[in-house]
Amino acid sequence: MKNNLLLLLAAVCFGFLPATAQDDYPTNKEVAQKLQQIASSRHAKLISLVKTEGGQDIWTLQIGKGDLENKPAIAITGGVEGHHVLSVELALQVAGKLVKDHSDLLETTTFYVFPNMSPDAYAQYHNKLKFERRGNAAKVDHDRDGEVSEDGYEDLNRDGMITQIRVESPLGKYIAHEDYPQILVEAERANAAGKIRYIKLSEGVDNDKDEKFNEDLTEGIAFNKSLTYQFPVFEALAGDYPVSQKETRVLLDFLFERWNIFAFVTFAPENNLSAPLKYNKQGADKRVVTSILEKDAELNKMISDIYNETVHLKAYNQENQGKGGDFFQWAYFHFGRLSFSTPGWWVPEVKQEEQDSLSPKKGNITPESNFLAWAEKEGIDDVFVNWTEVEHPDFPNRKVEVGGIKPFVMLNPPYRMIDSIAQQHTDFIVKLAEMKPKLEFHNLETEKLSGGLTRITVDLFNNSPLPTHSEMGERSRWLQKLQITVDKDKEDILAGNSIKLSGKLGAYEKETISWIVKGKGTATVKAGAPHTGYATINVKL
Repeated sequence: MKNNLLLLLAAVCFGFLPATAQDDYPTNKEVAQKLQQIASSRHAKLISLVKTEGGQDIWTLQIGKGDLENKPAIAITGGVEGHHVLSVELALQVAGKLVKDHSDLLETTTFYVFPNMSPDAYAQYHNKLKFERRGNAAKVDHDRDGEVSEDGYEDLNRDGMITQIRVESPLGKYIAHEDYPQILVEAERANAAGKIRYIKLSEGVDNDKDEKFNEDLTEGIAFNKSLTYQFPVFEALAGDYPVSQKETRVLLDFLFERWNIFAFVTFAPENNLSAPLKYNKQGADKRVVTSILEKDAELNKMISDIYNETVHLKAYNQENQGKGGDFFQWAYFHFGRLSFSTPGWWVPEVKQEEQDSLSPKKGNITPESNFLAWAEKEGIDDVFVNWTEVEHPDFPNRKVEVGGIKPFVMLNPPYRMIDSIAQQHTDFIVKLAEMKPKLEFHNLETEKLSGGLTRITVDLFNNSPLPTHSEMGERSRWLQKLQITVDKDKEDILAGNSIKLSGKLGAYEKETISWIVKGKGTATVKAGAPHTGYATINVKL
């Protein structure tokens, strides 16, 4: 009995079993505990890069064996949006599975995991007042009126959640959905006749009396809106200038010192995995490029196909392929790496015939109506706040109601669904890692020449379906060139260079290199870059 207890304790300590049954997304404290548990492995190292304005740690978990910074690496990032709590759990579970189940892969690949870049905003999920927060804890005057956070949310119906208010008005742009009257849709001529019209606003009051609601929130800068690519100047939550926050600067500083990263996988609302980005010549030819480049678009399509084969959930709404200031586009356009982003989960599409089987449907399918149909099909009933009439100071003697779909539920699935989602995404990331550029030497030939000279000829081969450099990486120069060296003194190399720089090897492409070397003994030829790894070969002269 005693031995069994010891075995159970060891299993818990080393991550083979959960210490407690988890039934909801972890708090920031529980995230730290999970990271420390993963870091108890000798192949993982946990570092706090900085603390946010709210006193939360920005963690990085470095996973791999040996010389981590001279092997190809994938950066995995979660929490780029604070209300996307699923992304943090996916990053944690993927990290744990890589350490536990993929020891061989860690011999050749490094992983940098940043599980939560928005811990201040993420904490709102567990606070007494729940709302889909994006900004950190910095104090910011979002509406630039000289007052800080004077027009935030108010919980008018005191249910602990921020939803919406609807106000009956003949000037309103919204009417009730035909099939799900609890949600609002934009009115059209064909469907609006005789219907009650509504004004729709976020839950709160106009504190500063400027006829705008909740435009100066009690939150700071959103990480996923504050990067340098197409920075959204003068927009709320973006800040006065890009990379203005500690957590953003420390991440970019860390990444700019890691030359070995060849790809990013970001868990975020943006998506170029279930549906790849498309090449646009006009955007690609601009001085400031606004389109994925042509060869990189082909790579995106190839990786997207692998993703869709591996992750079985098909996206219902896959149009969010990047907005100004987001992280996933920064990693490609300004850092030059292959960059892939996925929400990890979408509300599955409930087709018209399935909806009709639940109850006859007449209205158009919208993301909200599809969500309610899916929740009905799955037996999930705690997703909506019923409309409740309230007195509202900005609409005296008017009918004002508070209600709507609860925060978080359309972007984050019930926690019980996550294990299979995390396993499929781990499988995808492992496949991506196995496709990394791989340099090899082939067809070595040595030819004895007169005067004690030897001609060395060898093929450098990229044994991978991925090129050594993305097209954007070549253009931006933020990927090191391949360096090919022979360890002989310059005066002993009569033809060829002791150090040769090569720009790029395509998928399964080779380059033939030749030297004439003076002397006897052996020479070592080495080729590579941090993001490709290195190949070496010993040559007998």
